[in-house]
Amino acid sequence: MVEAGVKLEESWKLALSAEFADPYMSQLRAFLVEEKQRGKTIFPRGPEYFRALDLTPLSEVKVVILGQDPYHGAGQAHGLCFSVRPGVRIPPSLVNIYKEMQSDLGIAPARHGFLESWASQGVLLLNSVLTVEEARAASHQGKGWERFTDAVIRTVNDECDAVVFMLWGSYAQKKAAFVDTTRHLVLKAPHPSPLSAHNGFLGCGHFSKANAFLQSRGRAPIDWALPDALQREG
Repeated sequence: MVEAGVKLEESWKLALSAEFADPYMSQLRAFLVEEKQRGKTIFPRGPEYFRALDLTPLSEVKVVILGQDPYHGAGQAHGLCFSVRPGVRIPPSLVNIYKEMQSDLGIAPARHGFLESWASQGVLLLNSVLTVEEARAASHQGKGWERFTDAVIRTVNDECDAVVFMLWGSYAQKKAAFVDTTRHLVLKAPHPSPLSAHNGFLGCGHFSKANAFLQSRGRAPIDWALPDALQREG
């Protein structure tokens, strides 16, 4: 594993065993250990590096949403892309995601940014890079995480059927360019960031399109409405 004490859901552990045995993962682990020894704060916490995989077993993946890096502010990142813990201010991109859900499905925006209920229904909320140094955006890019998450996407592409890939922004679209569109649905739109959301993310209809595809393949749709009362801390 990448760090002592880090566990991983069994189906992913088996599917990704070759990645964990590869030297690049040992180098990534050494990098993270060294950074912590130097007194740097890394987000999310070690047990949450693989939170997206732990909450969404391989056989249960229905939708893949790709992010890029974890949030680098204190208390934000907890292992799921776009998601923040209860009580944390909703990030601007997620505000726009909620706006699109309201336009597309009539779902009123949640008062929190905690997306674990999506993950528990089969929505793989995967960042390309799984760690970051506090207050240093993109500080762990190019250290090996991208290769690992490429393998995660490839595993879903090869071993799952009828999965919806929501690819928001050019980075996500390039990363998952190899997905087999004869077996899966690939939905593309600009990133929901305030800088680009009005260029086609708002109005994309991805949430209803995802559910229509899942139902057409005999799979249960995602309930995108988030539970309102959340008292626990992830």
